Amino acid sequence: MPGLTIPDIFALIWFFILASGYSYATNKGPLSKGGIVHAINQKREDWMVNMAFRENRMVDVQVLANLSRGNAFFASTSVFVTGAFAALFGNVEELQILATKFPFLRQTTVFMWQFKVLFLMSIFIFAFFKFAWAYRLSHYTGILIGATPILTTRNKKACLEHAKSAAILAGLVGRHANAGLRAYYFGIATFGWFIHPTVFMLTMLWVIGVLYRREYRSRSLATIQGAITTGK
Repeated sequence: MPGLTIPDIFALIWFFILASGYSYATNKGPLSKGGIVHAINQKREDWMVNMAFRENRMVDVQVLANLSRGNAFFASTSVFVTGAFAALFGNVEELQILATKFPFLRQTTVFMWQFKVLFLMSIFIFAFFKFAWAYRLSHYTGILIGATPILTTRNKKACLEHAKSAAILAGLVGRHANAGLRAYYFGIATFGWFIHPTVFMLTMLWVIGVLYRREYRSRSLATIQGAITTGK
């Protein structure tokens, strides 16, 4: 690959180690039992239990619709961003000429400029699939809410089991949407690669630090955990 240097290879390896490692640690690893995602999943279970006790569930459908609109927005935004990168890919020679006017940008081959643009496109395509699937799963969650039987003394156990299934599906909506948002963060970090591979590696480390702080050390998490404790 013309223009692909050892620092570029190390930067790519660093990217995949941090991105996949953080995803594994938070989804299945040592961080999966804590953090804001785990805490909000507990509140989703409470929400669906409360939904099962209500005869009129329009408020639950409205809340779900508001949440799904956010996923639809990010999915459509991912399409626009990908289209912009596709246009940039077709004019990468002009981008290379423009880069020569900025001394802080690392000069490289046209092929590497194209490779970096394609790499960014792949990140936002990944984000699109995550948000689109989250949007579709929110529809399925709405169907489960609508199919929840009216609670009586005879069907209480079955009704609560159904509500638990709806909570699990709602949790999957949040999980895929969260993965899409992380892809946006990683995409922003990848812009550092256009400056230098070392900048790319440092921005990835910075993004992981920001994600960890917001998901495991933020005031928002403390507030949600306090609400969980109060609810018990």
